[in-house]
Amino acid sequence: MNGTADTSSKAADTVKRAGVLRAIVVDDEPLARRGLRLRLEQLSDVEVIAECSNGREAREKILELRPDVAFVDIQMPVVNGLEMVQQIPVEKLPQVVFVTAYDQYAVEAFEINAVDYVLKPIEDQRLTLALQRVREKLASADIASQREQLLEAVADLTQESPEELAKKLAAGELGGSSYPDKIAIKDSGKITLVPAREIDWIDAAGDYMCVHANGETHVMRITMKELEQQLDPKLFQRIHRSTIVNLSRVREICAHINGEYHLVLNNGERLKMSRSYKNKVQHFL
Repeated sequence: MNGTADTSSKAADTVKRAGVLRAIVVDDEPLARRGLRLRLEQLSDVEVIAECSNGREAREKILELRPDVAFVDIQMPVVNGLEMVQQIPVEKLPQVVFVTAYDQYAVEAFEINAVDYVLKPIEDQRLTLALQRVREKLASADIASQREQLLEAVADLTQESPEELAKKLAAGELGGSSYPDKIAIKDSGKITLVPAREIDWIDAAGDYMCVHANGETHVMRITMKELEQQLDPKLFQRIHRSTIVNLSRVREICAHINGEYHLVLNNGERLKMSRSYKNKVQHFL
C-alpha cells in the first residue's frame, strides 16, 4: 500500500502535459500492478498517476484525479472492475482498458463502452495497440466537444436551438454538399434513381455492387471505391472490404471475443464488421 500511496500523492501535484496520457492502474495483485506500471513508464507519452488495489479505491481516485485512461483488472474482491466502471458517472469516466486473465467478460466489457479488452500476460504489441485506440477515442471525443461548442455559438447567432441545428446538419440542410441525393443504377437498359438516404447497405459481388434499399436489391457495375466516393461519409461508412452501411439503419452493435463486431440493422439484417475496421465503431456512438 505504501507504493500506492506514494504514487497517488505525486499524482495530486501532476500537471497534465500536452500529448501525454495520464493513466491509472487498477489490480488487486501487487506484482501485476507493478509490472504494468513499469512498462507504461518506459513510454515517454504515458504517465502513471496512481495505482489502486481495489474497485472502491479506484473509483475515488478516478473521480479525484480524472485520468485519461484506466487499466482495470476485472476479477477483484468486493467491487470488481465491471461494477466499479458502472458506478462512475459517464461524464467523469476515463477511457477504460480491461486487462484480465479471463476472456468470458469481453462482450459485457464492450457493452459498458470499454475501449479495449486485453488478456494477461499482455504483449508489448497488444499494449501499444490498446494505447493507440485510447488516443483515437479521446481524439473523437475532442472533435465531438468542439462540434457541440460550435453549434452553441451558431445557435446564439441564429436564435435556433443547438438540437435543431444538429438535425439540419445531419439532413444536409446547412451548407452545400458535393454528394448526389440519388444514385443512378443502370440495369437492363433502364436507369433507376435510388435516393441515397433510402439505401440500407451495400455489398460487393465480384465486379458488381448490390445496393439494398427498401427491401429491394439493385445491381450495378461499379467498383466499391467509386461508389463509396458518391456517398456522404457522415451517413455511410465502410465496415468491411466488401460492405458499406447506412449509419442511420444500425440498431445494435454486438461485440465478439475474436475482435469482430456484428451490426444489426433496423430490418433485422446482420452485417459483419471486420477487425481492420473496428475504429469505425465510434461513428455509431
